[in-house]
Amino acid sequence: MSNERARNDLTDILEGFADQMRTITQLQRERAALTATASVRQKRVTVTVNAEGTVIETKFSSSIEDLDYVEIAKAVTEAAQQAAAEVAKRGREVLAPVSQNRDRLPKLSDLVPGLPDLSRELRVPEAPVVSTAPPKSPERTATQANPESDGSAAPRRGAATDSGW
Repeated sequence: MSNERARNDLTDILEGFADQMRTITQLQRERAALTATASVRQKRVTVTVNAEGTVIETKFSSSIEDLDYVEIAKAVTEAAQQAAAEVAKRGREVLAPVSQNRDRLPKLSDLVPGLPDLSRELRVPEAPVVSTAPPKSPERTATQANPESDGSAAPRRGAATDSGW
């Protein structure tokens, strides 16, 4: 391989990397602007979350008085969980082009003979599923008691309790 060819290949890689960084920056901005809203109990409770799943607004309809405190608490939790799941799904969709672009870039091992392919070692392991169970629930205490658990127990829906009332 000539020096000119190697220089051109390296220039192509650097340009591809710069394009990838611009794409990532733009997609991160798009993801950061995401919100999701969920309504439950015949739209008596509506919760909106930001891209991180943090509740940014909670609204009750005028018919909220038809629910007792336990029902309201469960409804708020359920709506927040639904909205967070939706914004997480949309966030993954927004960021999907990043992995597609990454897979198209040449590997250094393709350009430099004998260089090991480290791409498998550099991949970030998948994070465990985060529990939506309330504190001190059997699911949460079982996961905490077993640190080797991958946390993949099915998340509970509507996990509000009346213990705070």
